Amino acid sequence: MADLGDVVDVVRYGDRALLVEAAGAATVPGLRAALAATPLAGQVDLVPAARTLLVVLDRPPTDQDVAGLRRLVPAAPDAGQTPAPLDLPVVFDGPDLADVARLTGRSPAAVVAALTGTRFTVAFGGFAPGFGYLTGLPSDLHVPRRATPRTRVPAGAVGLAGPYAGVYPRPSPGGWQLVGRTDAVLFDVDRDQPALLAPGTDVRFREVG
Repeated sequence: MADLGDVVDVVRYGDRALLVEAAGAATVPGLRAALAATPLAGQVDLVPAARTLLVVLDRPPTDQDVAGLRRLVPAAPDAGQTPAPLDLPVVFDGPDLADVARLTGRSPAAVVAALTGTRFTVAFGGFAPGFGYLTGLPSDLHVPRRATPRTRVPAGAVGLAGPYAGVYPRPSPGGWQLVGRTDAVLFDVDRDQPALLAPGTDVRFREVG
């Protein structure tokens, strides 16, 4: 086994998958990139989460697969091949924008400027179909969830919580700090890729009136 700096452990997950436990959230995208570039034999899907990566196979995993994954080294992104980020139009009129400004010691306009100047990356999906956890949020914009969650957050609401930004794909309860809204369709089963914010996608917020 390697020095456990990147991969903490690899465990069997059912009869056709392996779960890679990473040292931290920042490691997962690199592990995913490494396996996307050099997949295991019979690899059919990669499902990232906050600190894990599920490797789905079309066959039972072997001890050799486990050993190989334990030695896996994250791949660095190739800047020369990085596609342009997904442009997401956002109206920044969220009900919590003033609270986020107060919590971060900025004006609302400065919060918007920081958000539109950030290149986010979808680290993983969860919570609801089409919801992507966006990483890259500047540390001074990390804000806590609301003390009292809302019983209904509208579809398209753009929110912040801890180190993440996210967009609600459908109406649902939620406790994120809402700073804006978008008309983009986050999830559509009739699209070739139903989730607009798929893991690995780079995203930029563009302010619209």
